[in-house]
Amino acid sequence: MDKIKGKVWIFRDCIDTDVIIAGRYLRTFNPQDLADHVMEAEDPNFASNVEKGDIIVGGWNFGCGSSREQAPVAIKTAGVSVVIAKSFARIFYRNAINIGLPVITADIEVNEGDIVEVDVEKGFIKNISTDKQFNIKPFESTMLDILEDGGLVNHYLKNKGDGK
Repeated sequence: MDKIKGKVWIFRDCIDTDVIIAGRYLRTFNPQDLADHVMEAEDPNFASNVEKGDIIVGGWNFGCGSSREQAPVAIKTAGVSVVIAKSFARIFYRNAINIGLPVITADIEVNEGDIVEVDVEKGFIKNISTDKQFNIKPFESTMLDILEDGGLVNHYLKNKGDGK
């Protein structure tokens, strides 16, 4: 998996799935419609200002609340390349991996707007803006394969019948 590089958006502790994508927008199955309203409750301008490759850095318990799969879909479709947080709700973490959105548990020092580079294979996050580097546990090969294939379903379809 290639290195991920993007601009940081910072969000508080306990960002729940209703903050990520409010229930009133769940009447659609169109991922772009969800992305158009992602993080609206926390930052009304996020969806219109986030750029492809940007990175969300959250606090503790990111993605808590319901098990709605639309939350990571909205984030990924908006262009976010990775979510880094001090901790994740387990179901959000699993849903993110299932749709091919990298999520990393780490406590890093960054400011909003910093440029960060992530290498999930070698196990580091580098804040290019401050030249600080943070070590993380490298992703295992199975996780990398799932992410590179664009999620669990794509990974399964790609590998069905070959014994993997």
